[in-house]
Amino acid sequence: MIIEKKSPDLWLFITVIILMAIGVCMVFSSSYIMGYKWYGDSYYFLKRQLIYAIIALVVFFFAIYTDYHYYKKFTMPILILSIALLSMVYIPSLGRAAGGARRWIKVGFFSFQPSEIAKFALILYMAESLTRKQVEDIKTFIRGMLPPLIIMVVMFLLILNEPDFSTSLIILGIFFIMLFIGGTRVIQLFALIVTAIPLGILILSREEYRRARLLSFLDPWKDPLDSGFHIIQSLLALGSGGIFGIGLAESKQKYFYLPNQHTDFIFSIIGEELGFIGTVVIIILFTILLWRGFRIALDSSDQFGTLLAAGITSMIIFQSIINIGVVTKMIPTTGIALPFISFGGSSLIVNMFCAGILLNISRHKVKEYGA
Repeated sequence: MIIEKKSPDLWLFITVIILMAIGVCMVFSSSYIMGYKWYGDSYYFLKRQLIYAIIALVVFFFAIYTDYHYYKKFTMPILILSIALLSMVYIPSLGRAAGGARRWIKVGFFSFQPSEIAKFALILYMAESLTRKQVEDIKTFIRGMLPPLIIMVVMFLLILNEPDFSTSLIILGIFFIMLFIGGTRVIQLFALIVTAIPLGILILSREEYRRARLLSFLDPWKDPLDSGFHIIQSLLALGSGGIFGIGLAESKQKYFYLPNQHTDFIFSIIGEELGFIGTVVIIILFTILLWRGFRIALDSSDQFGTLLAAGITSMIIFQSIINIGVVTKMIPTTGIALPFISFGGSSLIVNMFCAGILLNISRHKVKEYGA
């Protein structure tokens, strides 16, 4: 057989561009009041998001037209760099704290989240590692599961300690889905899950703020001005939007009622301004991304492409589910951006780069001799 190049997946390409365009629009709509009050410039956040979007588009098209096999030889350097960057957030002169968490590295006027790079680094490492190993090795614990488990645990603990529980969960989700697709024995995965459950309960219970978030999730109206404030304001925003919304840029909750309205809770503003219809459109777009992402994984010309596509798709969808689940009170409150839509450069640039890799994988088609 030979590999034939074709055009990138049109469905996925259009979906990603629409999501990013919606994001730029909603970042401005949700942030112009805050920008004016804090910085004296209503366009403060819009201008930055446009800069991020331009950079993201550059890396997006670069990834589309760069053979995904090219990244294989950079697997270990990217992995080592990502772990080093995760460690550097704890250096006072480099790490930047905000909202009680130390998740950013600040260099001059530029800051970024190393955890975004770490998610891609783990996907790339696991795709390369599982592809390189023989089937017999993958099914053994020592040669198959243990090496990626060690890497995942190191990343998990570094990110969890920032603290960033939601990104730690995404790291965990990527690890399990890629091992499953890669051919790891189900009994080994099951044993690992059983072991992880009590550890997860311990992690949730040992920090006071996590216990408070769990209790506020169960009954946010018990403490409406403190631990339950975020979710109550989010539900008010979603509920006041009704079916068709109150109109673009007409949100009331963005007037400093709903915290993080341009980042973690931007989906609530979408629901308020564009209504139930607007939120359904966003969910449909992510559903299309899920469909096309795993379709690309199934149709990939090799195992490396299959694992890379599955890992990238899982990362984006896990993050979307957690974000939407938080703002709709389906899961306890935790801070995480909505991919392609929330304000922020690190998340947008990395997600667009990963989407570009997905599209590049879709360009490689297996063609049988004589076909």
